[in-house]
Amino acid sequence: MPDVVVVGSGPNGLAAAVILAKAGLSVEVYEAENTAGGGSRTAELTLPGFRHDVCAGAHPMAFASPFFRAFDLAAHGVELLAPQVSYAHPLDGGTAGVAWRDLERTADGLGRDGDAWRALFGPLVRDWETVVDLAMSDLRRVPKGLLTATRFGLRTLEQGTPLWNTRFDEEPAAALLTGVATHAITPPRAVPAAGAGLLLGTLAHAGGWVLPKGGSQAIPDALITELEQLGGRVHVGKRVDALGQFDDVRAVVLDTAPAELIRLAGNRLPDRYVQRLRRFRYGGAACKVDFALSGPVPWQAEHLELAGTLHLIGTRDEAMTAERAVAAGQHAERPYVLAIQPGVVDPTRAPEGKHTFYTYAHVPNGSTRDISADVIAQVERFAPGFRELILAKNVYTAAELPSHNANYIGGDISAGAMTLRQFAFRPTPRWNPYATPLSGVYLCSASTPPGPGVHGMSGVHAAGHVLRQRFGIDADPLELVRAG
Repeated sequence: MPDVVVVGSGPNGLAAAVILAKAGLSVEVYEAENTAGGGSRTAELTLPGFRHDVCAGAHPMAFASPFFRAFDLAAHGVELLAPQVSYAHPLDGGTAGVAWRDLERTADGLGRDGDAWRALFGPLVRDWETVVDLAMSDLRRVPKGLLTATRFGLRTLEQGTPLWNTRFDEEPAAALLTGVATHAITPPRAVPAAGAGLLLGTLAHAGGWVLPKGGSQAIPDALITELEQLGGRVHVGKRVDALGQFDDVRAVVLDTAPAELIRLAGNRLPDRYVQRLRRFRYGGAACKVDFALSGPVPWQAEHLELAGTLHLIGTRDEAMTAERAVAAGQHAERPYVLAIQPGVVDPTRAPEGKHTFYTYAHVPNGSTRDISADVIAQVERFAPGFRELILAKNVYTAAELPSHNANYIGGDISAGAMTLRQFAFRPTPRWNPYATPLSGVYLCSASTPPGPGVHGMSGVHAAGHVLRQRFGIDADPLELVRAG
């Protein structure tokens, strides 16, 4: 038997596996799906030759995560392509807010709000590594760079409270920031959403929202190659039915949602802990719609053809109305749609002259509704003629997403609602959120700090506890990764 078993092959599970293997332990990973990668898989979902990202598409954290900086994706053959425009937010009438990688160019394009945008993001962009280290911590230690942490905290409070309308005078800047905050699938005027928006907005100007050449699958593939070179193994198509399968293993690390921990543990967990896990809330969900297109999207507004990611909802008020509907368990009349057009930097995703187009729309948890017609309408709103380009589409409703990734309970791609309580206490209020009451069993999924995103840091934090508590190895996990 190996020293460690990791259940789930998403980026967090693979990050933990690589670190533990670098510490000299024997590691095996078990994945229920036939392809490893979790939320970072790529597949031909529509037509042959059209490669679509199954969940995560744009990757700000692939550039910025402390784990990926230590691992060095480029050195492992992953080419990260950065669009000139990190993200954009079209408005009716052919105008748009445009977040260029260049902060100054972004500010220059925001008219009267340019100085306000520069003042909001300038200090954060200058010290982006400290911002990332704060956001990607386990939230159980004093942050580095207290001045930057204070700046980030004050800006988060501003944008997460009724003060959010005091900074900007015009709609493009306000909508531009709101669109990125709405990634949290919660009403954007909330502290967790504001924090996510400021972090992602900072990274848009620091290094860009990169797309891996060939698809997101390149990231887990690189981690798996490294793990195998260290002697580890990945078993795909192997669903784990019970923790009892690994009673002889010294440590089990679960890249799973709390609901899956309950299933795997059976009656082994203390009742009180199970009750706490059952109180863990799953949030708003996504209906994923992928398109094969005969040509590029005909955006009305200038520069949108250069954007890797777009937020399609309209004004700040429209975004708030749509997300409040989802939070109340209702379908928005005009849903928030996140769109990614990989072809702006990566022609390998589709046959020559053709394009893939990635979208998901926010819907209530557990929704069985195919809302692809609403998605097409939102794209058409800002790109008339889009409908005529569609060669094929693939739809995963929110209710169908868990059949492709068991962590997406009810279609919640964040693996847990981003409430203020669950921002710090994921999945339960414990000083060590990664350890469970079962000796040697740990969680490392996005249901633990620092939460959702392709960053690997939940795996890093969990691996550190495993090394110290189960094997007596007092080593910095990131230094193990850097060691080669």
